[in-house]
Amino acid sequence: MVTLKKITQDNLEEVLALDIKEEQKKYVSSTAVALAQAYVYFDTAYPFAIYADETVVGLIMMGYYEAKGYYTLWKFLIDSQYQSKGYGRKALELGIKFLKEEYSAKDVYTGVIPGNAVAKSLYESVGFESTGLVEDGMEEMCLEL
Repeated sequence: MVTLKKITQDNLEEVLALDIKEEQKKYVSSTAVALAQAYVYFDTAYPFAIYADETVVGLIMMGYYEAKGYYTLWKFLIDSQYQSKGYGRKALELGIKFLKEEYSAKDVYTGVIPGNAVAKSLYESVGFESTGLVEDGMEEMCLEL
């Protein structure tokens, strides 16, 4: 069973220990960077540890992008040893549900670095579509809720 839980002192070390495949590191920032951003943007960042039963398998951070006035999938990673098990898709669905239920989000945006076909395919599988905009080296995608 996949769940999202707040990151606390009880699971912080497990979250910081998450690691991805070497070839994915050009697409995804570390959990330490994500948590530093969450700290700085504490009013608009919503980070969660992704659990499979009682094991931390990833991190997802939703957010509100004030400059553009929309909600985002900001950070997302599944530890390399837990990839391709369906955890990412379920966590993504739970993150979207969180934004919809807690903030009445009407849509969710994210960015994908060109070449990150695995992430793009996952996002498309839950309904994200390319907006055609490429900004700061990221292809923008949107999911209308």
